[in-house]
Amino acid sequence: MPLPSFYSLVNDKLAVVDEVIQAQFHSKTDLINEIGLHIFQKKGKRLRPLLVLLGAGLFDCLNGDSISLAAVVELIHTTTLLHDDVVDASTLRRGKKTANTVWGNEASVLVGDYLYSRAFHLMVELNNFKILKLFSDATPHIAEGEVLQLQNRHNPDLDEENYLQIIQYKTGILFSIAAQLGALLAEKSAAEIQAMLNYGMHLGTAFQMVDDTLDYIAKTETTGKNLGDDLAEGKTTLPLIYAMKKCDGEEKARLRDALIHGKKEEFQFIVKMIESTHAIDYVLLSAKQEIQKALQALTIFPASVYREALTELAWFTVERRA
Repeated sequence: MPLPSFYSLVNDKLAVVDEVIQAQFHSKTDLINEIGLHIFQKKGKRLRPLLVLLGAGLFDCLNGDSISLAAVVELIHTTTLLHDDVVDASTLRRGKKTANTVWGNEASVLVGDYLYSRAFHLMVELNNFKILKLFSDATPHIAEGEVLQLQNRHNPDLDEENYLQIIQYKTGILFSIAAQLGALLAEKSAAEIQAMLNYGMHLGTAFQMVDDTLDYIAKTETTGKNLGDDLAEGKTTLPLIYAMKKCDGEEKARLRDALIHGKKEEFQFIVKMIESTHAIDYVLLSAKQEIQKALQALTIFPASVYREALTELAWFTVERRA
């Protein structure tokens, strides 16, 4: 499948980002190198480093610092994936066995910690206090989001407001960091930095909303993950929240019971309930509303190829099905 057009603006820079990331695995410890090769052999969509580069392009600072920061963001994201796969006991990601399935939980956690330390090493080398403060202030919220999600596993009473808080922390925060970095590098005004923060947060929130629908409407070969895992792990995502709100009687009780006990064998019944309540339509509409807010944030900037690319990226986020 060809890459969306907005990649073309920074494809050469993304290649350099990949080189910077690969350089972080030149360790004297063979296992670190082996796991690094495994997890980066098949690249994902790389939306977060892409967002760093497009934001840097918007402010005319597509340089070595922005490339390093794009690598930092992707390293932090990869760390969260390694740790999440351990917490969730996941066996498949991007169509491949997860690192914890191949090498065990201990190795995955420790290599994740190694990646996190390499990310902060790259960051400190830039000698930019504002950027270091942004990461140090914001990254704890990513862990908070994961803990909140863990705390609410198998909780059928999680409401939409608290669901939003979880996904804004676990996903929106890193998108918002990525979006702000170009403005910080270019020393833009507080209003421009805030606009990019808002764009990134709404984009990341929409991204996670769509991601939460894919467990119920996509196919394993397109997502690279096992369908029904969210249910088995007891994740109360928006499709389930909406379906439970719209169901009553025996159907609602059965939905609640499936979530409480992580009954993957009830997956087809849940898909049927999600379809009959039009839960996916509701979630996608909510995601599009987030995208409208993201695009509104961009209106303070003059028209440019980079603003247009950020607009295309936003719509791609809600239109993707993998």
